[in-house]
Amino acid sequence: MNVAFVGVGAMGSAMARLVGRRHPLTVFDLDADRVAQLVAEGARAATSASAAARGADAVIVMVATSAQLEEALFGDDGVHAGLAAGTVVILMSSVGIDAAVEAGRRLNALGAHVVDAPVTGGVVRAVTGELTALVGAEPDALDAALPLLRLMTAKVVHCGDRVGDGQAVKLVNQLLCSVHLAVAAEGLQFAHRLGLDPAKVLAAIESGAAASFMLSDRGPRMLAEEHLPALSAIDIFVKDSSLVLAAARAVGAVTPLTEQANKIFSLASREGLGRSDDSSVIRVFEKER
Repeated sequence: MNVAFVGVGAMGSAMARLVGRRHPLTVFDLDADRVAQLVAEGARAATSASAAARGADAVIVMVATSAQLEEALFGDDGVHAGLAAGTVVILMSSVGIDAAVEAGRRLNALGAHVVDAPVTGGVVRAVTGELTALVGAEPDALDAALPLLRLMTAKVVHCGDRVGDGQAVKLVNQLLCSVHLAVAAEGLQFAHRLGLDPAKVLAAIESGAAASFMLSDRGPRMLAEEHLPALSAIDIFVKDSSLVLAAARAVGAVTPLTEQANKIFSLASREGLGRSDDSSVIRVFEKER
């Protein structure tokens, strides 16, 4: 298959590498350095999203926000301008139900087969191909996308036949991730205040009843003394927890813990940490108050 990959950030570049090992790959991103890294590994660079989509059998989109998705798909040089009828478009961004449904409607009108497939597992599992894809798609569209999804993920879960069903399940996932991340920071700060070595506490508890992926994955980064590159930024969790809260209000769900986590991430962002690694949320708890 000729595959176009639009959006090669920390997650997208790792996923694109896995696809490029098996299929001819064209990539587009506003970050020229990330594109250059993939070109050095055999990918072809496109000058726009529309150019990337032109001639592609499948287009994978992995951007951060609904605004970026709108621009990538329907901007002047967006995917729509190079899209042929029958192309499979896999939306792997976490953008919320409404944005995915609207994008799916417009892409379907252009004759595309749309697969809503946000992923969970973080950068570490993107690199190893051990992500989980949460898919909302008609069976035929899913069948067409499965060979690519299986290259990038270890598990593909069909959440429903509608575009947006994958996003709905991802919102539940992000509710839990948001709370787990915030409470991991709170717990390690608590250990420090008790006069304990937080690293030893982390090693002691991460395989017990308090275990979580966010604790084990982000905990060491929270405790690192040096400045770490942002694998997933604080502002991603501002965005994701805000999407959860908006969806919760729409259906009357009660989400007090997510509301508190959202306040913590928003505070971290206002204090200048928005583009820092999300593990830096622990700095909010470390400050004297």
